[in-house]
Amino acid sequence: MGSLPQLPDDMLLQQLQNGLGLLLLGMGTVFVFLIILVFVIKAMSAIIKRFSPAQSSAPVAKPVAVATASAPATADAEVAAAIVAAVAQSKK
Repeated sequence: MGSLPQLPDDMLLQQLQNGLGLLLLGMGTVFVFLIILVFVIKAMSAIIKRFSPAQSSAPVAKPVAVATASAPATADAEVAAAIVAAVAQSKK
């Protein structure tokens, strides 16, 4: 088996410099793009907050009363109460 040909030192150094330059250019481009993206998102958020209609303060609904039995509540009754409360909350 023959050995692979070696590049001259000056050519190898030039390729390393080119690689480093491309690395910095690529990472710099991504960094600048991300900075611009952050400012654009903040600006869009401010615009949306300014022009969106103000949320009206809806009256707070009374909690749903669950009938209690004299016996201690079982796990099934607790699950049923949680489901009723979740449905009532989702209808607000």
